[in-house]
Amino acid sequence: MGPEFWRQKQEWIKQMRLQFSRRPEFPETHHMVDDEGMLNQEYFQPPKDALPTPERKWGDDEKRKLLEGIEKHGIGHFREISEDLLPEWSGNDLRMKAIRVMGRQNLQLYKDWRGSADAVRREYERNKELGLRLGTWKGGALVYDDDGLVLKAIEESNQASPP
Repeated sequence: MGPEFWRQKQEWIKQMRLQFSRRPEFPETHHMVDDEGMLNQEYFQPPKDALPTPERKWGDDEKRKLLEGIEKHGIGHFREISEDLLPEWSGNDLRMKAIRVMGRQNLQLYKDWRGSADAVRREYERNKELGLRLGTWKGGALVYDDDGLVLKAIEESNQASPP
């Protein structure tokens, strides 16, 4: 694809921006795109008087509360854990933290599972052992493979010693 193709594509993009981004019924959209269809970068910047988002730190206290929430509410109930124990963290934030704590990327098989901090630690070690053995331990979590070997190994491990 030569330079003419890319020039035409860029022109088409500009026309689409003008057609769909500048709406007469919404005057505030008139500043999103200039008269040639180029984006106004300043439009997309946060307002000058916007308050900075307070920086959050994840530490031992937050991890302890997450473990307490897993024991009380169970895996998959991260919104409840957030509301009850960690309101500054969203349910999705806590789901991502639980992936690290449990050592498994997919938490579906843990749905509603409740366990103490020691039980969570045992599950982490079990997942790590499986991941290292199968070569699927990535970024601190057991990840599934396309061949189904991880799922099979998890099911066998759960039959031998349920979580």
